[in-house]
Amino acid sequence: MQTIHEFWNFTGFANGILGNYVMIAVGLLYIWLAVYKDFEPLLLVPIGFGILIGNIPFLPGDGIGIYEDGSVLNLLYQGVSRGIYPPLIFLGIGAMTDFSALISNPKLVLLGAAAQLGIFATFFAALYFGFDFREAASIGIIGGADGPTAIFSASRMAPHLLGAIAIAAYSYMALVPVIQPPVMRLLTTPEERCLRMKASREVSKNEKVLFPIFGFIVTCFLAPAALVLLGMLFFGNLLKESGVTTRLATTARTSLIDGVTILLGMCVGASTQAQTFLTPKSIGIFFLGAASFVVATAGGVAFAKLMNVFLKAEDRVNPLIGAAGVSAVPIAAHVAHKMGQKYDPGNYLLMHAMGPNVAGVIGSAIAAGVMLAMFG
Repeated sequence: MQTIHEFWNFTGFANGILGNYVMIAVGLLYIWLAVYKDFEPLLLVPIGFGILIGNIPFLPGDGIGIYEDGSVLNLLYQGVSRGIYPPLIFLGIGAMTDFSALISNPKLVLLGAAAQLGIFATFFAALYFGFDFREAASIGIIGGADGPTAIFSASRMAPHLLGAIAIAAYSYMALVPVIQPPVMRLLTTPEERCLRMKASREVSKNEKVLFPIFGFIVTCFLAPAALVLLGMLFFGNLLKESGVTTRLATTARTSLIDGVTILLGMCVGASTQAQTFLTPKSIGIFFLGAASFVVATAGGVAFAKLMNVFLKAEDRVNPLIGAAGVSAVPIAAHVAHKMGQKYDPGNYLLMHAMGPNVAGVIGSAIAAGVMLAMFG
């Protein structure tokens, strides 16, 4: 009987708390949304299963948990907590991104900048609710809809909130197709949604090769603290556009980013261990994250409408693409395109929407660099 009792003490049934079962239910919900609703399965499946991994109860001190020094999970989590995975994700994003839409229509960068309103609005909201400056700056980056940047910033400024910030950022990135459309409908008229933009001009190879070089120099002079993120983003794009490093570009945008995404998603999910994750601050971060996405979407759409006041009729932009100014690439661009086609099936907005979408990636990294310089 004593042996049975000792065995029981080591089981998850004996060590579980209510929070573990709540988080396991959340993990199952994420997997269900990915598998049966097709909500960003590449993100939600690793995160959802990671939540299951992180919330299997165990006896503390056995070297099992993600927060126990020396455990295998803790070693894998170092890639998140030390900010190693995010730059590798940026390398892959750069290698798969086409900046042609932005190069051919530079004014679209303003939409990417306007969508960063979500970052600064969330920063001030977090301060209002009692977070300190470093915590508020880390939480604010969620508003950029950029999971890797949010993780990188939090690992530097608020590592104790890293799990909550990471799970909020990636959860809302996956839910962009749910969050954005109501805001877009609210702020636009049917006529605006049907606005057709003129075709983009052809972009030369020289422009595509020079853009990542000069883009890197200019943006990093503005925000040196974002050097590693912007450097990897533009380096990956140069690998793609140079035409002489095809093998490297292919590796960066396929096997490398896929492998890192698996580890990052799983570790982010596992970091939601209920004993450390379910706190008032974590729950507050989750609600602030939702609000930040709404504000970012509204900022991009509203600024697009404002731009049209000053543009010639033939140069006007469809306000829907302003919502793509958040840096969830290419999810937000696809949402804008699908919304436009819902009201005008012949209106192809995807390439136009990619302009503010990739500008949003750059903008959120610059905003993070500013925050890191001020509070890091």
